[in-house]
Amino acid sequence: MEGKLRNMTSVYITREAAGEKQMLLLYRIGSRVVAPSWCGIGGHFEPEELNRAQDAALRELEEEIGLKGDDLLHLKLRYVTLRLKNGEIRQNYYFFADLKPGTEVILQSPEGIPEWVPYPELPGREMPWTARFVIAHYLEKAAYDSVLYAGIAEPEGVEFRPLAEFQDFL
Repeated sequence: MEGKLRNMTSVYITREAAGEKQMLLLYRIGSRVVAPSWCGIGGHFEPEELNRAQDAALRELEEEIGLKGDDLLHLKLRYVTLRLKNGEIRQNYYFFADLKPGTEVILQSPEGIPEWVPYPELPGREMPWTARFVIAHYLEKAAYDSVLYAGIAEPEGVEFRPLAEFQDFL
């Protein structure tokens, strides 16, 4: 194993529409790292962003769907995960936010097809391995708290641990 580290970020945006909670997903096409699947908005860190995960997340958000930080409410880092895949350690920072009321989202992206997905439909979408477990955990637990979670991906799933001591740090 060469020990390469790949830093990535994803933003999951939620809204209330037609009386139901929805999450913005992107059907990512043509990625070198992720097979075609439903993901959050995001991508890889640029070298100058290595110690600034939120900056990477906001840059990707603007590049992929044209949204800026001012278009969101409650943007917060909720998960940091690790997974060993293809000889590299993949570290992913998952942010969640609410869409500011009145903000329009153009459902076009150079990276794939964006879609607002009702919460009950989320578990049925094909997602990257770790993201699938993050979304399941979020729907079951994290949507109702404000804890930062660490996740370690294993062949049978992802084990999540709360990082309560970091709450004042965020």
